[in-house]
Amino acid sequence: MIQDLKFKNKYIFFLVFSLLPPSYFLLLPSVARAVCPICTVAVGAGLGLSRYLGIDDAVSSIWIGGLILSSSLWLTDWLKKRFVHLRGEIGSHLGYYVTAFMYLIVLVPLWFSKVIGHPYNTILGIDKILFGTTLGSIMFLVGIWADKKVRKTKAKQLFQYQKVVFPVVSLVLTSLLLYYYGGYLY
Repeated sequence: MIQDLKFKNKYIFFLVFSLLPPSYFLLLPSVARAVCPICTVAVGAGLGLSRYLGIDDAVSSIWIGGLILSSSLWLTDWLKKRFVHLRGEIGSHLGYYVTAFMYLIVLVPLWFSKVIGHPYNTILGIDKILFGTTLGSIMFLVGIWADKKVRKTKAKQLFQYQKVVFPVVSLVLTSLLLYYYGGYLY
């Protein structure tokens, strides 16, 4: 009888402490990131939709550039928060290393599979995917800059999810411009 009671106490102790950490992560909200996951998902959805609709590689790769940059900024912020020791000397250049790594992870397999480098898939003499990825990355940065500029000027955000809307709208406008007027660039 006493052994059963000891076993039950150990069982309850084990059960409580094995369920405590998962419930902590499920019940408490997470910390906001520099580039939020919603923005990354929105950019990824735009890329998926453009590929599904059969839109030109130059336009689709605008979303590839935005997705790579968004993921890089998100990963850099996560690494700096997760590993506090990265905030010093290494942390000041960490964003460059992560961004370069993310571009390599995406573009090198496309190069080796001959998706990048096809002689008839160019715009202004540059490969469409490289052109669109560069343009998309630049426009994503313009969207982030515009959001920060509005927040600084107005001392507040203008509407909910402004941080998401500005970069995504910049990618949408760039995609539409290239889609409708990109034929003149060949």
